[in-house]
Amino acid sequence: MNGSTRGAGLATLGLLAVTAIWGSTFVLIKDVVGRMPVADFLAVRFVIAAVAMLVLFALPLLRLGRAQLLRGLALGVLYGVAQWLQTEGLARTSPSVSGFVTGMYVVITPILSLLLFRQRMAWTTWLAVLLAMLGLGVLALNGFEVDAGVLLTLASAALYALHIVGLGHWSRPGDAFGMSAIQMLGIAAVCLAITLPHGGPSLPPDGKAWIAVLYMALIAGALAMLIQTWAQAHMPATRAAIVMTTEPVFAAGFAVLLGVDVLTTRMLGGGALVLAAMYMVELAPRFRRKPAEALHHEV
Repeated sequence: MNGSTRGAGLATLGLLAVTAIWGSTFVLIKDVVGRMPVADFLAVRFVIAAVAMLVLFALPLLRLGRAQLLRGLALGVLYGVAQWLQTEGLARTSPSVSGFVTGMYVVITPILSLLLFRQRMAWTTWLAVLLAMLGLGVLALNGFEVDAGVLLTLASAALYALHIVGLGHWSRPGDAFGMSAIQMLGIAAVCLAITLPHGGPSLPPDGKAWIAVLYMALIAGALAMLIQTWAQAHMPATRAAIVMTTEPVFAAGFAVLLGVDVLTTRMLGGGALVLAAMYMVELAPRFRRKPAEALHHEV
């Protein structure tokens, strides 16, 4: 096995671990935001993550050029707004639905690629978009309406997709530490700004909440951002996106295992349609003579 193959394999394993971590947070976040304001939770979480990354990666951050610093900061701000919308949505819907709808970024990404980079899309991509919309309806429609939680989560998915496009275009293998740190600073700045109207963030109310916040700050925040940024610099967009489609599967699995949600036919059917759309839109380029790999992917 040569170095390139080994590196790609490690990147896949790392990204898979990140999606499992993200999937595990849906239930934890649902519990914490039930006992403290969403904005406060996000501010405390990402300030802790940013401080940890600054302590560990101050030198790589200082080595980034001005252009990369600005790009990383912009990506962080984008990701921070997406996190806020996703968490507000999660407070209004179930963890399994939130996980599946968040996964819509994999379908939105090639559409943004077309708009931003004028990439042509195959008919299979349009079919995937239709399947995803149908799956979303099966999962989230209450009567004839999509509830506020789903709409907020879908908006966050669109911003995550934009983050994927930007990170795929700007990330460099040697900049992973510095780019991760500057993105985390941007995320923390957004989350702190959201709390300013009511005088800044309040702290977690008890020990259980502190443990959850620390896990999401250090493991699902700082560590996940670092691994994701590194992995996306070592693997093509299609492969990374396929790996990341496991996040909603992990989210639903954790929700069912922990007794938060009950496995239903509707969940299985809607989830299957969304996952089928994700895989179709990312696998289709492999069967073309000239794959469209303009992006490499992740959040």
